[in-house]
Amino acid sequence: MKNFKPYYAVIFTSTQATDIKGYSVMAEKMENLAKQQKGYLGMDSARNDVGITISYWKSLEAIKNWKANTAHLFAQQKGREQWYNWYNVRICKVEREYEFTLE
Repeated sequence: MKNFKPYYAVIFTSTQATDIKGYSVMAEKMENLAKQQKGYLGMDSARNDVGITISYWKSLEAIKNWKANTAHLFAQQKGREQWYNWYNVRICKVEREYEFTLE
């Protein structure tokens, strides 16, 4: 944990509606746009019956700015109107991390 600095994770958990036309294109656009935002650190995502996307940010201010991004606001609206039956957002501070890699 040398030089580790705490950061934030936004955990977006969701179930999709039946009509997801245009979803994958928008998801790719949002990922590319997020990568351009100040304070963005990375993203992990998985989907089966429930989707989980975790984006990582340097600060709460960076998260707030991303949430207020005009293109992201449009995607959020489309999500509520068409793509999601349910979603939940959690914002967490990551104070420690470790990993394992089988070599």
